Amino acid sequence: MSSYKELEIYKLGLELFYQAHSTSLKLPKYEMFELGSQLRRSSDSVSTNIVEGYGRKRYKADFIRFLTYSWSSCLETVFHIEKINALYPNVIDNKDEFINRYNELSAKIYNFIKYVEENWKT
Repeated sequence: MSSYKELEIYKLGLELFYQAHSTSLKLPKYEMFELGSQLRRSSDSVSTNIVEGYGRKRYKADFIRFLTYSWSSCLETVFHIEKINALYPNVIDNKDEFINRYNELSAKIYNFIKYVEENWKT
């Protein structure tokens, strides 16, 4: 691969970030800088850490570290979605599908971490 843009986990993470961002803007004004900000930051961190890790792919340990940050941000994002849904049940359209897609991304990132651990040559 010649670019992080070719990674399926990057593409899916970015797509879900756009969805999370627009969802966060539906929150009440007083939550825009609390829960909304947390959701935006954690969802953005998923793809951002893939990009930064890819930039360090020459150093296997760094690449794995940033992929792990991405994976943990994915888990954090699901937590924020669940909190928002509990507090504001009408804000998130198709909450179960949204969470399932993040869980799918989480599994793909985890599997990619395993792949890099076992097969990456520096």
